[in-house]
Amino acid sequence: MRLAVADDSMLMREALSRLLVEAGHEVVAAVPDGRTLLREVALNQPDAAVVDIRMPPTHTDEGIAAAQEIRRCHPDVAVLVLSQYLESVYAMRLLQDEPRSTGYLLKERVVDVAVLVDALERLVAGECVLDPAIVQRLLHRPRDPGPLDALTPRETEVLGLMAEGRSNAAIATALELSAKTLETHIRQILTKLDLPESGQDHRRVLAVLTYLRSTP
Repeated sequence: MRLAVADDSMLMREALSRLLVEAGHEVVAAVPDGRTLLREVALNQPDAAVVDIRMPPTHTDEGIAAAQEIRRCHPDVAVLVLSQYLESVYAMRLLQDEPRSTGYLLKERVVDVAVLVDALERLVAGECVLDPAIVQRLLHRPRDPGPLDALTPRETEVLGLMAEGRSNAAIATALELSAKTLETHIRQILTKLDLPESGQDHRRVLAVLTYLRSTP
């Protein structure tokens, strides 16, 4: 993959770049702020951008704003936001328009480069990747009645793991289900959420978006 990295910490920026290069990927840009990131993405068209949330000049939400701009102007470029902050509002802001090829992970979750590369590969393939801690926070918060009410507890559990960007094999292992049983659960989820027939991957992303929008 060809990647761009944006983080205002030089140590974090250089560490991420080195790890990704050592894993066999090309880092086409490593920059300290959102404005420079947008310029480099326009020039280099990487497969994905890894973005911190708080960068110059205000150190508030520049990374989220840059990520949204990338997805709007460069839909073929996936975006992974890496943050030290467990803020579901940031995740919702990032994913509410189009979760496809968009992800949000806590920095502490990236215990080795394999986790990071796996997330990036899923995003480039069009999936949505959301940190498990964010999913759990959303899952256990009160919400208004909505389409998720039709799901069984097991189906809700499966959908939560789908929101984390886990593959069918990983979900089946985590829940100790057979592949056939899991596929049945996923079919039921997609049917109950009244999602249109389309590519399976796209329907999964739509299911995740329904999950996120139904959990304030």
